[in-house]
Amino acid sequence: MSIREACGVFGVMGEKPLNVASFCYYGLYALQHRGQEGCGIVVNDDGVFFSHKDLGLLNEVFTADRLSRFPQGTMAVGHVRYGTTGGNSRNNCQPIEVNHRKGKMALCHNGNLSNAAELRAELELSGAIFHTTSDTETIAYIITRERLRAPSIEEALSAAMDTLEGAYSLVLMSPQKLICARDPHGFRPLCFGKTADGVFVVASESCALKAVGAAFIRDVEPGEIIVFGKDGIQSHREHCGRVKKKLCVFEYIYFARPDSTIDGVSVHKSRIRAGEILAKTHPVAADTVIGVPDSGLDAALGYSRASGIPYGIGLIKNKYIGRTFISPGQGERMDGVRIKLSAIEESVKGKRVVLIDDSIVRGNTMGRIVGLLREAGATRIHVRISSPPFLYPCYYGTDIDSREHLIACRHTVEEIARIIGADSLGYLPVSALPELTGGGSFCNACFCGDYPTSVPADTRKDRFEQKLSEKT
Repeated sequence: MSIREACGVFGVMGEKPLNVASFCYYGLYALQHRGQEGCGIVVNDDGVFFSHKDLGLLNEVFTADRLSRFPQGTMAVGHVRYGTTGGNSRNNCQPIEVNHRKGKMALCHNGNLSNAAELRAELELSGAIFHTTSDTETIAYIITRERLRAPSIEEALSAAMDTLEGAYSLVLMSPQKLICARDPHGFRPLCFGKTADGVFVVASESCALKAVGAAFIRDVEPGEIIVFGKDGIQSHREHCGRVKKKLCVFEYIYFARPDSTIDGVSVHKSRIRAGEILAKTHPVAADTVIGVPDSGLDAALGYSRASGIPYGIGLIKNKYIGRTFISPGQGERMDGVRIKLSAIEESVKGKRVVLIDDSIVRGNTMGRIVGLLREAGATRIHVRISSPPFLYPCYYGTDIDSREHLIACRHTVEEIARIIGADSLGYLPVSALPELTGGGSFCNACFCGDYPTSVPADTRKDRFEQKLSEKT
């Protein structure tokens, strides 16, 4: 498994000064699965911003000593990053901070603009100087440009949304306001809640609200802008309903934590349902059902329940190793698999095993996992995948940028089974995806090629780095 997704965002606002940096830290800790390359926090102390960001996991970047240096404040925003546009450098860590004629701004972004290259070129021609190679800085420039002629920061954001295309869930902090917004398609999740002490919290997933003791209020609607300020909450809905909702279906299959609820649907129940559907569409005689930790476990439980085959724990994950997609090179990725997972021989030796995982991209990781189970003595291994085959790249925040890297584009299901060393292979049918989302509208372009927006001409993750090297 080597799917990569872009980022988790978090924001907090209280009426009185409090330790908002710790709020951010614990909220981001619950979102660490969404980004493990870098992280950052910006604290607002009466209009003065204090920030720290760097490459690494949250507990590496924010030690107890580092957190203690933040002052108390009424607001803070934070971010955990895996970049789908721009390289892995400290400059690309977020939040992005802007100082301009009408004040300050700190911006966090989850998603990927499909028109980032065009917007960046336009801004550069007008004199903008970029310090990062991420599309978040492009968003910050456009909001700032609009703010110079708009009466408020929320109206500037609304005007910017007329220009932005693609996926963006944003958390923005000005000296006086905390603002969140979700693109009109609602590609990426965003929600907010409130603590018993009256502190408002915004997060990519509801699990982060629970982590800081906030009660879930509701999801931010696609196209909605919500302003948290001295006058309470204000909702701006001028962008709502302009286009059809297209939440990324892979949020339910892989990205989100199982204890989150997204747009009213439990991620845990969604994955259980995927496993049940797999048991009905791809039945097989076996002795045990096991899942690949972590996102394959719920689907494995669903398969077991529907098939009557006992559920077992056959693979153990090293909890101190991040997801395999952290390693950018294939050699490093394979090394990560070797130390990340180990098979429990007592659970699989001499048994016919149904192995459940969320996806196959290149096939290398799955081949290694099948090999681990063979070495542990499994007699037959039937792989079942809780998503359809990846056939098309994604331009909305999932790092699948070329069909040449997708094994399902080059091989049949039977050929893939042989390549990964499995006795059989079955995927979730595309027709079953609505059952995972409660019947809601969603984006499944990576499975069927039906894109909700225009496709960018240049899809390379490092396209802005390449642009710089071509000029020098």
